[in-house]
Amino acid sequence: MGIAARIEKDEQSRKRLEAAYHSEKPRFMARLRSSGKNLEDAEDIVHDLYVETMERLSLLNSVHNLPAWLNSLFGRRLIDVWRRERTRAAAEEIDVAEETLREIITSTGLDPLDTFVRENMVDALNDALRALPKEQREVVEAQVFGGLTFKEIAEKTGESIDTLTARKRYALRKLSFALRHWIED
Repeated sequence: MGIAARIEKDEQSRKRLEAAYHSEKPRFMARLRSSGKNLEDAEDIVHDLYVETMERLSLLNSVHNLPAWLNSLFGRRLIDVWRRERTRAAAEEIDVAEETLREIITSTGLDPLDTFVRENMVDALNDALRALPKEQREVVEAQVFGGLTFKEIAEKTGESIDTLTARKRYALRKLSFALRHWIED
């Protein structure tokens, strides 16, 4: 198959996926919301499903019933989410929201203005930043150090704003988790 034919098939697959996204997203969101997920988490799960599928456009040519195929992927994704939550609950791991970082620092009795604490905290955060997946790290760095908005980053990278916000959200969770461990140590 030539390059032009492959590009045409990928474009057809993208259009099929886009149509399936618009038709199936409300159903997926309803299932997630009824299972107790908040709107933000539900959006993340559905968005991740479609991002993962977009990365496999060439496979969609052989899928006859795309909504059914997406539904089976969605079911597997839900099982993964539930297993992860059960594992986290068993390990007593909690999500630390961005706003609570300040509360954690304050509750430890550490003064972030203290030079020693600040230098070590910066080192811990730099280590945690380096440990992030490249895509997540780039979004955080572009906003924090580059002062860019999601719209500017989206224009620069070609990624959707939804993808960028999800990456930042995941990055902040990982950074806050790393900071919590640093504080406990």
